[in-house]
Amino acid sequence: MAEVTRKELVLALVSAGDRPRLRNLDLSALDMSGLSLSHADLTGANLSSTDLSGALLDGANLNGANLSGANLNGAQLSNADLQGASLVSAHLVAADLSRANFTEADLSGANLTDAITEGTNFSKTTGKI
Repeated sequence: MAEVTRKELVLALVSAGDRPRLRNLDLSALDMSGLSLSHADLTGANLSSTDLSGALLDGANLNGANLSGANLNGAQLSNADLQGASLVSAHLVAADLSRANFTEADLSGANLTDAITEGTNFSKTTGKI
């Protein structure tokens, strides 16, 4: 269960400036749809079953984050760093993954239908791309 509510998260993002630090937080199952998390530090965060549909995550650091079962449909993840992240059964339909780094990420069962993958690094990933 998430450590914070959507309202608390939005207030924190407003006061955080250009690079919000949300490292290692439990944000599981939270509705974060449409939020701007550009350049946020979400290293090691638990985002499992989180609704991030339409969220702006361009340039975000998601190293080692747990995004299992997350809804990232239509999310903007260009230039994001997802090295070692778990995206098992995540939904990335029509997401912009251009120039993102998925090195050693687990994409088992992830849905990347119509995702933009130009320049995306999928080296050493687990799961069918």
